[in-house]
Amino acid sequence: MVSRRNFLAGGGAITAGVAAASVSRVAMAALPEPAVAPGTATQPPLAPPNGRPYRPVLTLNGWTAPWRMKDGVKEFHLVAEPVVREMAPGFTAHLWGYNGQSPGPTIEVVEGDRVRIFLTNKLPEATTIHWHGQRLPNGMDGIAGLTQPAVPPGQTWVYEFVARRPGTFMYHPHADEMVQMAMGMMGFWVTHPKGRHPWIQEVDRDVCFLLNSYDIDPGSATPKVMTMLDFNLWSWNSRLYPGIDPIVARQGDKVRLRVGNLTMTNHPIHLHGHEFFVTGTDGGPTPPASRWPEVTVDVAVGQMRQMDFVADEVGDWAFHCHKSHHTMNAMGHNVPTMIGVDHRGLVDKINRLVPDYMLMGERGMADMSEMAGMPLPANTAPMMAGTGPFGPIDMGGMFTVLKVRPDQPPGDPRDPGWWKHPPGTVARPWTGAAPEAAAAPAASPPAAAPQTPPAASSPGVEVRVRKPQGGHGGH
Repeated sequence: MVSRRNFLAGGGAITAGVAAASVSRVAMAALPEPAVAPGTATQPPLAPPNGRPYRPVLTLNGWTAPWRMKDGVKEFHLVAEPVVREMAPGFTAHLWGYNGQSPGPTIEVVEGDRVRIFLTNKLPEATTIHWHGQRLPNGMDGIAGLTQPAVPPGQTWVYEFVARRPGTFMYHPHADEMVQMAMGMMGFWVTHPKGRHPWIQEVDRDVCFLLNSYDIDPGSATPKVMTMLDFNLWSWNSRLYPGIDPIVARQGDKVRLRVGNLTMTNHPIHLHGHEFFVTGTDGGPTPPASRWPEVTVDVAVGQMRQMDFVADEVGDWAFHCHKSHHTMNAMGHNVPTMIGVDHRGLVDKINRLVPDYMLMGERGMADMSEMAGMPLPANTAPMMAGTGPFGPIDMGGMFTVLKVRPDQPPGDPRDPGWWKHPPGTVARPWTGAAPEAAAAPAASPPAAAPQTPPAASSPGVEVRVRKPQGGHGGH
């Protein structure tokens, strides 16, 4: 974690166009220092330096905001501003966010804490912050024009309330939100229970991230904010696989995953190799009697889901959105399907006119994952670029790996590398004799249906109509 002063001296992410929204040094001097985190790697959990103790969360490819204690109040400082976010190696996006990143830092507090959040607006337009899912005074809810005036550029406003219940929440604007959320303004919020809670179990690892989507043309860097459904980049914490860090656990660890959705569609989040229980939503912890085992949970727009499981199966397990287009990057929506079309001789002719032309789609799209040298416009994320121990991983977007190891140090989130499979435990080619196809049992001839003789008065087949009796109960 570095101070904002050092970050800006090093050439941080604020653009020149924000100069008009600058905040005076005198006004900033009395506020807590707005910290930023370097890079895009997952930062270690922030152990609470004061206040009531809790087990901190790990923000995937993100970090937790520090605070200062003043007269028993936890004070945070968020700066709304343009940022540059590396979404994948070699691809950066010009977004809006908080404290130098999108999403902004995770806020962690304890049930019963009085919290004071300063918001400094360095955007070119007015904004607010809505504290999604929180119970708080109406005037702190952050709806421009309804519960407060919008915060003009260049001003610092303050929100203050008590974190009244534990749970998984988020924050985002409710001012020009079509633009501001499409540009990446969002962040995670976790309220830990103040003591043992009958519906909240202790876990060994607690990981959180937000689902985001963007429409950024190949070769460009700014999202198209008018897009409603046809997004081409699907991300976790504004990162695209293979730029999403793995989730790491020690075999036998109790793991909690917290997911929030601020995209424009639902996401069926699917975990391989394990079953989980949905133990919480943005409404709070779920009663144990309402839970059942799942391997996929659908996270709708504006929802939070908290999933608990025991990481008892070793290996590298896929964890992803189960909408197939959401595990690819930089997709085009008007590409024709060319599967099965005979292109023989065509590519050579086209190459005489377009030397860099490449055949796409004759055998499906998996070949794209092997085209590491394929020329792309500058600042474009490849559709599929991950590489595993057995070759290309035909995935991108909303995808990462749960890595469960028997010898991973407790609480250590570092990547242990790829799983080394014991002999005989990997699918392999069959070299023996081809198995004979099982013959289907001979079918018995169908019994002849009894024939009803036609009525004497009808030259054709008789049609009989039976009307239901006694209402609709027999339908």
